Amino acid sequence: MTKKNQTQKADIVLKSYWRENEPFADFFNAVLFGGRAVIKPEELEELDTEESSVLEHRSYAEGIKAARDSIKIRKRSVALDTELIMLAMENQEHIHYAMPLRVMGYDYGAYKKQYDSNARRYKTAEGMSADEFLSRMKRSDRFVPVITIVVYYGEKAWDGAKSLYEMLKIPEEIVPYVNDYKMVLVEARRSGLKLHNSKNIDLFRLLEILLDQSCPPSETRKRAIEYAREKQVDRSVILAVAGAVNCKMDYTELTKEGADMCTVFEMTWAEGKAEGRVEGRAEGRVEGRAEGRVEGRAEGRAEGRVEGKAEGRAEGIAEGIRALILDNLEEGTSRERIILKLQKRFSLKEAEALKYIKRFASS
Repeated sequence: MTKKNQTQKADIVLKSYWRENEPFADFFNAVLFGGRAVIKPEELEELDTEESSVLEHRSYAEGIKAARDSIKIRKRSVALDTELIMLAMENQEHIHYAMPLRVMGYDYGAYKKQYDSNARRYKTAEGMSADEFLSRMKRSDRFVPVITIVVYYGEKAWDGAKSLYEMLKIPEEIVPYVNDYKMVLVEARRSGLKLHNSKNIDLFRLLEILLDQSCPPSETRKRAIEYAREKQVDRSVILAVAGAVNCKMDYTELTKEGADMCTVFEMTWAEGKAEGRVEGRAEGRVEGRAEGRVEGRAEGRAEGRVEGKAEGRAEGIAEGIRALILDNLEEGTSRERIILKLQKRFSLKEAEALKYIKRFASS
């Protein structure tokens, strides 16, 4: 299996985890209601199968689904009426400094599609006032509310905006007249959620362990493995955790019968962690190669040691450059961006960086 397929699979398993109604309902109950079981799993439906009179068309639902990571509709009977709420989730691996604007755009799109679907019913002015007909909306019409929660899976504390206000430079005297748009954010590294679903409890506990920057990576992986084995964590949770922290792994091997799922935490982490450690890996390769070459050379020969060290350094740097290029190409990073990264990381000239890209991109 290629690395590209592994990365794509990691993204898929995270979305697949939240497709289950039980963890999804438990998560929204924890965020919105402090853990009270207000939303029931049986009340939830995938939006892309929704065909209610309010939402009307499957094409509408599919349009929303295409823009969202996860979205469900909550349906429950209240006396003789029906209560509907759209619940959406956005997964973020990195801090996005325009995230409130993105969420506002997603939510507006959901409301606009409801309006368009509703307006199509009014082809004539029959039974409508002039204002209603011009509005393509009756005064009594109501839309389904939308709640979007952003789940951030990064190691660093979120230091971006959490509302539209924080993205604006507003003169104090006009603040009351500028509308705000707030974003609901959950940081997986330290969520503090009151969860009841056992899968969710394990998911967020493992994320807290793996995203703990106060411990070295080897220690966090050890703690994650110990927790997963002690609690006999479900394989869907481990795969979701791996997807959340963007581990690259061979899913074909891990999905085989009898495979030890806990070993995912010992595998290579993707560029989100790796890019900041390219220098460290390259330096480690330099030392390893240099020591091996020194041992293999005539005892006490200074020239041999220098030669081996230089050769090992060159090979190690080249390997580091190759890893950075291939990882970035798999993630769809533009060549211009990769060139900038190479120049910054390895002090290369633009022509040298381009030469390395041509060399390794075709290998």
